[in-house]
Amino acid sequence: MITIKDIEKLASLSRISLKEDEKESFTSEIDAILGYIDQIKQATSSTSDDLKNNSDLLVKNILREDEPRDVDASIGASSGKHTENLLHASPDRDGQYIKVKKIL
Repeated sequence: MITIKDIEKLASLSRISLKEDEKESFTSEIDAILGYIDQIKQATSSTSDDLKNNSDLLVKNILREDEPRDVDASIGASSGKHTENLLHASPDRDGQYIKVKKIL
């Protein structure tokens, strides 16, 4: 619990002047803030202890390796085939690129 002397010391360090009624209101407000901080500490410490006890719940990397795919097994075509189909469907092309109008 914070006391009025603690508030006076904080006010002195902050170089602010407080009236008596402000000192009393600050004691209750700071006590409430410190109570919330204590609740947060308890919640986080119990969570980390629970995770240490339940190591199987820790996050593990479940992503697959990033490998190039040359053939699309679902249609049996190579990736170059898709590129050629896209370029063939475009209205205008320049080699391996789709030609578009300048925007700027």
